Amino acid sequence: EGYAASSGADWTRPALCAEALRLARVLAALLPEDAEVQGLVALLEIQSSRLSARVDTQGQPVLLMDQDRRRWDSLLIHRGLAALTRAQALGAPGPYTVQAAIAACHARAAQPQDTDWPAIVGHYEQLLEVAPSPVVELNHAMALSMAPPPRGGPAPALRQVEALIAEGVLADYPWLYSVQGDVLERLGRPAEAVLAFERAARLSGNEGDRAVLAARAQRAASR
Repeated sequence: EGYAASSGADWTRPALCAEALRLARVLAALLPEDAEVQGLVALLEIQSSRLSARVDTQGQPVLLMDQDRRRWDSLLIHRGLAALTRAQALGAPGPYTVQAAIAACHARAAQPQDTDWPAIVGHYEQLLEVAPSPVVELNHAMALSMAPPPRGGPAPALRQVEALIAEGVLADYPWLYSVQGDVLERLGRPAEAVLAFERAARLSGNEGDRAVLAARAQRAASR
């Protein structure tokens, strides 16, 4: 909720992130041999490292792949990667540790094009085993869309997204249609992408999210 506020005018809530991280560090000090506690700390450290880059100088939202990675907090990344190493050494990875491993793939990439998407796809498949949910399936589809063919790419990702839409479980979840719009746009189907982004914008309760999604729809319409 601090990293991506679900409602209101603020896209992020840094004070809430800071409190969550403080509590996680306290918990890790109390339970230093608990793998999932270390995984939680790793996840929060790495996610928090990107906070200052998530908005531009005018306070407008900046998506992950467009962020200036020089603004990421290297100390938090270092702490997060160290906590991830501890978590992985302590036992079989649980949901927090797997999510931290996904975040670490982004943290290790100096440029967006350096991102190890096949590894991220693999981590999401692992997450589907330990903590299956429709949202994880959607995130897997998004990662798959970014991975190279023959296994990855927007076409197989779209099939997964359409299956989720047909199930109806995420009917009110804006990011389902955001991912749909993204893969449709990259498949050269801009008119359908516009409709998906507009639907996502209508469903969002956060002003920053709506602005991002409206901009995506406008960009797709101009193609």
